[in-house]
Amino acid sequence: MGVAWQDPAAIDLMLDECATWAVVGLSGNPSRTAYAIADLLQQRGKRIVPVHPTAPVVLGEQGYATLADIPFPVDVVDVFRRSEAAGAFADQAVAIGARAVWLQLGVVDHEAFERTRAAGVPMVMDACPAIEWRRRR
Repeated sequence: MGVAWQDPAAIDLMLDECATWAVVGLSGNPSRTAYAIADLLQQRGKRIVPVHPTAPVVLGEQGYATLADIPFPVDVVDVFRRSEAAGAFADQAVAIGARAVWLQLGVVDHEAFERTRAAGVPMVMDACPAIEWRRRR
């Protein structure tokens, strides 16, 4: 991975040291990719926090309508939204003091990457935690 937005050190930080993952776009629909990844995160010992306008309970965890509504610290904001919407969530992640931001496969926003990194927050784009964990075997 030779691109700046897939920095192995940032990936390792998130997968190894970050315990609480706010999953933006996570609904209770088990056929969606966000649901499968949230389930995997839980299997790997992570606490997931659904972030969805309807604030559903998903995989046993209370959801919140916005990142700002979460009443406890978040380590990673994992964004399952289209690229054109992702930057706003990266900015919100910085605003709530998240330790890192992860944009899923196919989600790229170069300007948000620059803003987030300038704020001192590591960010990964166009990547998937499941794939990254498999690469480690």
